[in-house]
Amino acid sequence: MPSATRVSLAEYKNTDYEPDCDYVDGVLEERYVGKKRHSKTQIRLAQWLASREADHHHVVLISQRVQVSPTRVRVPDICLVVPDDHDEIAQTPPVVWIEILSPEDSWSRVQTKLQDCQSFGVRNVWIIDPYANQAWVATLDSAAAPATNGRLRCAELRLDVPLAEILPKAPKV
Repeated sequence: MPSATRVSLAEYKNTDYEPDCDYVDGVLEERYVGKKRHSKTQIRLAQWLASREADHHHVVLISQRVQVSPTRVRVPDICLVVPDDHDEIAQTPPVVWIEILSPEDSWSRVQTKLQDCQSFGVRNVWIIDPYANQAWVATLDSAAAPATNGRLRCAELRLDVPLAEILPKAPKV
């Protein structure tokens, strides 16, 4: 899909893209997905979180469209939303927004998404790089900082995710 395709917000909302893409100020923006380590990390983390939904009283969603401003719709790899959010395109900030990096992702692109999330009111953003086995945590009040002690934490939901349980093992060479 060309990254400079222009469409109206209404057309974007009524069209399915495979894979889905972000909508930024009238332009479709590709999301880097489809690589094995990205995919394995996404499914492992989603399963880990979903198995604990009853504990943290939130719903785990994969690739859910979230309208972060009147002219922007972003698609996190995973997000946690309140159970009563029934909008097909989320209109309220997820409690946790999770981005899993692909080799093509640039830090400046990630920072732009992070700014959109924080401006929208997302209280917790996790950024995971399964290729470098690193992760960062950002909150409304703080920039992205490395995850401490190999764990992703969200105090609000009492979540404490060990990276070792969700990151795939490095391939043998």
